[in-house]
Amino acid sequence: MSEATGSVWKTLADLPKPTLAQLFAEDPARLDKLATRFDLGEQGIRFDWSKTHLDDAHIAAFEKLAQAADFDAHRQALFTGEIVNPTEGRAAEHTAQRGVGKDESVALARGYHSRMAAVVEAIHQGAMGEVRHLIHIGIGGSALGPALAVSALARDGALVDVHVVSNIDGNALEAAFDGCDPATTMLAIASKTFTTTETMVNAASAIEWLQENGVIDPYGRVVALTASPEKAVEWGVDETRILPFSESVGGRYSLWSSIGFPVAMALGWPDFAEMLEGAAMVDRHFRDTDGAANLPLRAAFADQYYTRLRGCQTRGVFAYDERLTLLPDYLQQLEMESNGKSVKADGSPVDGPTAPITWGGVGTDAQHAVFQLLHQGTNLVPVDFIAAIVPGHDLDPAHHRILLSNCFAQGAALMAGKPSEDPARAYPGDRPSATILLDEVSPASFGALIAFHEHRTFANAVLMGINPFDQFGVELGKEIAKQIEKGGTTFDPSTEALLELAGIA
Repeated sequence: MSEATGSVWKTLADLPKPTLAQLFAEDPARLDKLATRFDLGEQGIRFDWSKTHLDDAHIAAFEKLAQAADFDAHRQALFTGEIVNPTEGRAAEHTAQRGVGKDESVALARGYHSRMAAVVEAIHQGAMGEVRHLIHIGIGGSALGPALAVSALARDGALVDVHVVSNIDGNALEAAFDGCDPATTMLAIASKTFTTTETMVNAASAIEWLQENGVIDPYGRVVALTASPEKAVEWGVDETRILPFSESVGGRYSLWSSIGFPVAMALGWPDFAEMLEGAAMVDRHFRDTDGAANLPLRAAFADQYYTRLRGCQTRGVFAYDERLTLLPDYLQQLEMESNGKSVKADGSPVDGPTAPITWGGVGTDAQHAVFQLLHQGTNLVPVDFIAAIVPGHDLDPAHHRILLSNCFAQGAALMAGKPSEDPARAYPGDRPSATILLDEVSPASFGALIAFHEHRTFANAVLMGINPFDQFGVELGKEIAKQIEKGGTTFDPSTEALLELAGIA
């Protein structure tokens, strides 16, 4: 910890910590300060952080922390394509995919998007014959983003039925096969390196499935999404059906690149372009807005408050919208793979907690599963509620009215609590939450929602002094799995026994 940041952290630690009830009682303008509408043209998103323990004193101190951490310089480096991933010597140019970044990188991204748009349009017009199904094969960021976007935006009227497969477990791939007609199915193989073990094994099995079911040229039914086009050619994909993306686009930030191909196939290119623009609007806000008015930075202030000052080890995310079922899973990877580190960007040990464990679920199901702990447990868990004003269905409006009533009631109950002479029925209250309320779940608002969380993750990383763009923690297990597959390596007695029982030894 530098002397400058250490001094600010001491100031923060010494500040009074009033309750949420006190904060609202003492500041009639609190809601106006901490609940902000982000305008997306005809629609928008309300970001309400008023039920967190941020107050004027804490916000002022966190703004000083951002200055001490050189936030402005780090932010500029992100948007100008400088190296912000020092361990791998790379830029992180996912915003350029949305038209906000270094001019050369934006131009390259637009060229790749034009190529992808042409392929999408050609397939929709029948260039590959009748295509009713798409099996998208990837893992990690190559699968989670597309799966979330398709689930959120393409439930009604999808132009192509998309199945996203990531797990090496053959049951996942067989489930996709069961839902597809081989004669009208195409494959999208998504891998940055085109060498990822799980993806390539699944891809080979999918090719075999097409062959066994009478498809004469199965490789002719493949589109490759990769930053290593030469590897895709070697594997058997024609170069006209390879959609590249830049090496500077990280996996968990790659939805906006050709990895988003299945989203464009399901929605059509205009909606995919609208998703990009929604994200770009948040990019411009994040780039051009200073201090606590910067919405992702404000969220990071609250995140740091709870992890560093209140010792919270987890953060709950609950989407009160069935279309966003996969959002907690997506944010788990985004936040925990980015900021789950024990060293700073310069290689020195971190001097405090980094990313909390992100977890969550879907309301109202989660209320009957985990909210007992949130309301009465001994763990303090900050919670994000995410919902939309306009429902995604045409059923009786009572469905959505009850859904939103439950969402808003949970935040109110966490804050207010309720005393009781029976301790088993007492609610302590003063438990924080934030609410993100979309006008509707649309391509633009979805893009803005994801970009907000990307920048929130980056802002947290800067405040902690870590590199959010590498992920070496996932490598060791992969290396040992390859050793097991190859044979000849001796492991601990427990692992050896498991291998023998499974017939792998």
